[in-house]
Amino acid sequence: MGAHSKGAARRGAAAGKPHAEESTPAPDRGSPPDRGSPPDQDSAPDRGSPPDQDSAPDRGSVPDRGSARDRYFDTLRALALVRVVAYHAFGWPWAGLVFPSMGVMFGLAGTLMARSLRRPAPTVLRSRLRRLLPPFWCWGLFVVGAMLVRGWMPGWQIVYWVVPLGDPPGSAWGEQAWEILWYLRTYLWFVLLSPLLLRLFRLAPVPVLLLSLVPIVVLQFLWQPPGNRFGTGLLDLATYLFCWILGFAHHDGVLARARAVAVVALSSAALACGAWYAFAHRSEYGTYDLDDIPLAQALWSAGFLTLLMYARARLGTGFPGPVRMRRLDRLVSVFNARAVTVYLWHELALVLAVPLIDRCWDVPAFEAYLPLESQWFLLGVGWVLIVVFVLLFGWVEDVAARRRPRLVP
Repeated sequence: MGAHSKGAARRGAAAGKPHAEESTPAPDRGSPPDRGSPPDQDSAPDRGSPPDQDSAPDRGSVPDRGSARDRYFDTLRALALVRVVAYHAFGWPWAGLVFPSMGVMFGLAGTLMARSLRRPAPTVLRSRLRRLLPPFWCWGLFVVGAMLVRGWMPGWQIVYWVVPLGDPPGSAWGEQAWEILWYLRTYLWFVLLSPLLLRLFRLAPVPVLLLSLVPIVVLQFLWQPPGNRFGTGLLDLATYLFCWILGFAHHDGVLARARAVAVVALSSAALACGAWYAFAHRSEYGTYDLDDIPLAQALWSAGFLTLLMYARARLGTGFPGPVRMRRLDRLVSVFNARAVTVYLWHELALVLAVPLIDRCWDVPAFEAYLPLESQWFLLGVGWVLIVVFVLLFGWVEDVAARRRPRLVP
């Protein structure tokens, strides 16, 4: 499923004063990519085009007063983004157990996709591509340009840098930046398959939802997919298929009509099986990190997300009280309006934070009074750089969504 370094490049700053050539070591190519949080393409309706149904309230849920946004889901999306940045800085193997951000994000995206498909499917697909590709191209100009300057020579696979239907190629030197693109590829395929998946789901909602876990079981025990673009893409789709279709179930009110006993029992069983599989096969995978264990990831995300969505659909859980504070509410809005930018640029920000901290060691005052060896300090510098990237390139999301460009949304 690709490769990721789990913050290996950043850990150099915590081991004492690193050398410049050690600031951005090549990541371990044998480990799978981080399954952190993906961005959402549905942060606001388009202006200058027919209203996007993504801004309409969910069936079975009550949006916040005065807003068509579901602040409960907006908060989950913001938390998912924060979690993936922290995971990439620290590499915590338990992060996915505390909050499986990838499963949550695919579930939220599935709900929004079902809502949008009230309109003709071709219109919705064009809207999704328009929102996704320009921020991706903007980011890719810098990443591809840097790899070309470093001597990388791509083949015909460079077409995946135009439309990421497969994993875009890249050099080992730049892998820590482009490894996160597995999400864009998986999201794009789910979007393209959604008209068919939604029609199939509505023929038999509950059976289709339950059977959506079958593909990952088949790939785990009956057929090992090849290690090429097709195999990794298929594995990722199978891992998060249940979460995407659960989004359909939330939108169509299937969860709201389900019995609480059945939902809690099945969700608990999925959580128990996912945790058991992760820890029982710890020696096989070398970790209990769900990002490295597709079956455990699928089961744990299924149980966790079902409980979150059931609480919203059936119990009417609203926006958490403390987050109703104006500043935090504003921060949630910014995260959702700039989700693509934060996701694409956060890894570069963490990578660039390392040589920046290296330079601080040359200033006696900084060396004496700043916690340069702390990973928390590196995370703080990384967030500062993320803010800079959001200010510099976040407006591309506005243009892609046909909104008036703003420095801060």
